[in-house]
Amino acid sequence: MRHATTKGFARTSTLLRERIRKAGESRGFAVTRVLTHWQEIVGEDIAAICKPVDVKYGRQGLGATLTVLTTGAQAPMLEMQKERIRAKVNGVYGYNAIERLRITQTAATGFAEGQAVFTPKPKQTETELPEEIRAAAHDVVAPVSDDGLREALERLAGNVLNKTKR
Repeated sequence: MRHATTKGFARTSTLLRERIRKAGESRGFAVTRVLTHWQEIVGEDIAAICKPVDVKYGRQGLGATLTVLTTGAQAPMLEMQKERIRAKVNGVYGYNAIERLRITQTAATGFAEGQAVFTPKPKQTETELPEEIRAAAHDVVAPVSDDGLREALERLAGNVLNKTKR
């Protein structure tokens, strides 16, 4: 049996996640959405050469500054696409949430090697579940009539059953 090794401590990100989200939403802007859905918002070509690192609000409220990180060689390419990127981000929210876009450059390798790599992690392939777990998951979700929902729930149930078996 595995015991928790945190000894009562929790990650700072876990403790502050809700406060950060509320602060962003109080200004009408969900900051975490830009960070977590960056590739979907700006497209694969732009996401491959930069990543968002910060959103700062001015003293007057609306009109934030989005800071993106890129390598020195890609900065001129991004500079030419600033308005396009800003329009895409604002298009997600339906208003001018981002007023300015600031581009920050870094070396290809820095203090922490590999920090400037902007390619997203490859999607994990599904691991093959044992037959008895797959059958049990299928039985659990059999009453669901919607095919897509049933398949998603079957994958979820299989993963949960597999994890609890381990």
